[in-house]
Amino acid sequence: MASIESRGPRQMVLALRYSWQGLRAAWRFESSFRLEVWLCLPLLPLALWLGATPVERALLSGSLLLVLAAELLNGAVEAIVDKTTPEYNELAGRSKDMGSAAVFICMLNVIAVWGLLLGPRLAGIG
Repeated sequence: MASIESRGPRQMVLALRYSWQGLRAAWRFESSFRLEVWLCLPLLPLALWLGATPVERALLSGSLLLVLAAELLNGAVEAIVDKTTPEYNELAGRSKDMGSAAVFICMLNVIAVWGLLLGPRLAGIG
C-alpha cells in the first residue's frame, strides 16, 4: 500500500532505515550476496584506480554495483515465492530461475565492461 504521509525528512529517514534493514537481511540470509560483497571489496577500489576517466570509473564500479542490486532483487523474488508457494510449483521455480538468470547476466556485464575497458590496456593495444 502506498504511504499517505507527506514526503519530508521523517519519511526519508524511514526509507533509509528500511533500506538498511534490507541490506542487513540480505547479508544475513543470502550467501550469494555476501560472496558478491566480498568480491566487490577489492574490485571497487581497483575500478576507481584503473579507470582512466570518470566515465570509465563509473562503468567499472557501476557494473559491480549492478550485480549487488540484481542479487537483492533476486533474493526478494525468492523470499516471496518461498512464502507464497511452499510446495513445488513450476511457475515458482521458473520465477526463481529467472531471477538467478538476471544476476548471471549482470555478472556477464561485469566481464564485458571490464574486458572492453581494461583488455586493450593489458594487451598493450590501448
